[in-house]
This record gives sequence, structure tokens and C-alpha cells, in this order.
Amino acid sequence: MAQVLPADPLRSPMWENHAAWLFGTAPVRFDDMVTLLMPEVTENQHVFPITVDARAVPGVQRIVVLMDLNPLPLAIDHAPQGGRGYVALRVKLDQRTPVRAAALDGQGLWHVAGRWIDAAGGGCSAPPVSRVKGDWAQHLGEMRGGLWRESGAAPGDWRARVCVRHPMDTGFVDSIPAYNLETMTVTDARGTALGKMTINGSVSEDPAFTLILPGDARPPFAIHMADSNGRLFDGMLHPQEPAQ
Repeated sequence: MAQVLPADPLRSPMWENHAAWLFGTAPVRFDDMVTLLMPEVTENQHVFPITVDARAVPGVQRIVVLMDLNPLPLAIDHAPQGGRGYVALRVKLDQRTPVRAAALDGQGLWHVAGRWIDAAGGGCSAPPVSRVKGDWAQHLGEMRGGLWRESGAAPGDWRARVCVRHPMDTGFVDSIPAYNLETMTVTDARGTALGKMTINGSVSEDPAFTLILPGDARPPFAIHMADSNGRLFDGMLHPQEPAQ
């Protein structure tokens, strides 16, 4: 039976097409259980920050970030596994578009939030800065990051941030083929899975991801990434010393 979708509050011309291949026959609801944080104005269409907080959704299984009118509409598909329903990242915007976040709960229902955002255009069709400088190969796969305790709960959850050098080529620039990170996994010191993410070329150059992980997970946390050329990148996140 075909999925009966709720009316799109954003009235996007691509909503039904995207919902069909993303959600299949699963039920969909537009609601405020997913919080989507992003700027009101696009200052740089190549680096647009998005934060998705779906911790209010019970038993989050997946989080997807979608830009309806981008040539590469899906940015990430993240399975929190042992982590929390939270992810922050930066994306490219190719034109004015609805930006959405959707979280799949433990009962198979998708919770969706979004809004229109204006963008000057060209976020997916301009060469990355590292290609212009010509230094991308020398720094490919270099990682940096941090790991901090969240304030409040005891033990507080971990806030993990990781950045990696990568051109994230979309394939829409002349003479530059598509080349992007494809997956990222996070595990703790006991080998417990804390997150698995599928990554697409609409994520910004030199990606930066922020996750919130359970307070009882044991650091250091291992980060493993793979890109579309089969290259593998590994790093470790150790707790940061509290400020003196």
C-alpha cells in the first residue's frame, strides 16, 4: 500500500519524492519533538551549520538531514546506536531550499522538522578551498577533536566533536570527480558501538561533527572513517582537562 503522507507545511515541490525513498511506507509526523537549530541567514553557502536535537524522541534509531532542492539532497543518515539522538554538522546549500531533520523512533514513526532557508547558490558547484590552495593531499585525513562532560546530569553525558580534513568534492565542479567521506563509526574503549553515520558529498569541506554520547561510555572513543576512494582514517578522542 502506498504511503499516505501528511501535508507538507513547507510546501516543497520535492517533499513527496524524497519522502518516498527515505521513509518508504513508515508513518511520518511533523512535530516539535525534533529541534532543528540553524542560522536565520546563510552567510556562507559552502559552510552552513545545522544542529539536530532529537533526544525527546523515544528510542531514536536514525537521524537524517535533508536539503530538498540540493542536487545532493541527503547530507547524513546517522544511527545513534548507543549514543544520544543528537548531531551537529555543516553542509553545502546550492539554492534556497527547505532544510529538514527527521528522526525515526523505536516504534517505526518518523518525526520531522524543517524550515526554508535562503542561500545565494553555488554551494555544491564551486571548488573547495583546499583544491584552490592545492594542499589538500598533504593534509587528507588529518583529525582533531575534543571530548567534554556535559554539565548537569551525574555522570554527565559526553560531548564529542571531531573534525577531519577532506575536500568533500561533489562531482559538480569541472574536471573534479566526486570524492567524499562515506562512513564514520564511533566506539568506546570497551568496543561498544556509539554511532554509525553515512555521509554524502553535500556535507561541507573539512567536515566537523558533534555527537552526544552516554555518560557511562568509557573513553577514549575511537573514530573510524572511510571515503569513496577506499581510504581509511582513524583517530581517538580523549577527555579534555577541565579549565583551571
